[in-house]
Amino acid sequence: MSNKIKIADTDVEFTIADRDTILRAALRDGIPISYECNSGGCGSCKIDVVEGQVETLWGEAPGLSPRDKRKSRKLACQCLASGPVTIKAQLTDNKLPEIRPSRRQVQYVGRRDLTSDMAEFSFQAEEPALFLPGQYAMLTVPGIEGDRAYSMSNVSNDSGRWQFIIKRMPGGKASNWLFDELKPGGMIEIDGPFGLAYLHPEIQRDVVCIAGGSGLSPVMSIVRAITGDPRFSERKVHLFYGGRTPQDLCTSELLSEIEPLNTKAKVICKTAVSDHQSAEKEKWEGPCCYIHELAEQTLGDHMMEFEYYFCGPPPLTEAVQRMLMIDHKVPFDRIHFDRFF
Repeated sequence: MSNKIKIADTDVEFTIADRDTILRAALRDGIPISYECNSGGCGSCKIDVVEGQVETLWGEAPGLSPRDKRKSRKLACQCLASGPVTIKAQLTDNKLPEIRPSRRQVQYVGRRDLTSDMAEFSFQAEEPALFLPGQYAMLTVPGIEGDRAYSMSNVSNDSGRWQFIIKRMPGGKASNWLFDELKPGGMIEIDGPFGLAYLHPEIQRDVVCIAGGSGLSPVMSIVRAITGDPRFSERKVHLFYGGRTPQDLCTSELLSEIEPLNTKAKVICKTAVSDHQSAEKEKWEGPCCYIHELAEQTLGDHMMEFEYYFCGPPPLTEAVQRMLMIDHKVPFDRIHFDRFF
């Protein structure tokens, strides 16, 4: 079954197929509806339903404020169409990537543990794995309501390999299932790629990547892409990664595996821990601060010279935004991130 979705006061319309939300259907058709997280948290894809009926998947999604709910606003990422629908939606000027999202079945082929609660999971598809460095996919976890967004940690490839650095979250149904229940050979569904915080190789500035926790996943995809792309020859990428304790840091192993291909791009990695007690107990000799603070201390008066990509827990991404946009007046078009909650 499929239904037509029209955007009021425009000539734009698209078809929504069974199982697709309004947002996913729009993105598959190249319609640039405003969005970021695709999972109900950020509120970027708010719409008004003008005509027709929709089914809301997650009525308590935090992306809607009490005022939004009083005005009967919806989230395009949480709405299924019950028939033809006309909506009011914000269309952006951003050009969507040429790689359109699509669903596929992938086979779990194993994982490698990076820390006590974080691992890089590998899945194999029959067709090429096509995405841009920094993008994410939506994983359908059996028996758990609602898809989960996970960023790819590898780069686009013809062999069909999809990799994700995933952190086990306390009480997290999806992450606990992936760590405890998923067995090699098991099949799950991946829908993607999504996300607008992807690497822009045409931009000539050196790159700064800032990450915490499993935010390392899209950052590693970007670092791996830069070191394999001759367009970044002679360029530098500064990688800042933070953990709560020294045991949470795993960049050394990942970076040691990188063999630059046809490029002299240089990766400069700095790490920090935020828990002073753990740092003292484990005799940590490196910086003990929040990772955005280390980035600021390191880059100093040169903050305006870089292109920024960052990902991590909401407090980190909010702190990085404030630091760049308010404290250092870095232009917004040099700042790339997707909000996840």
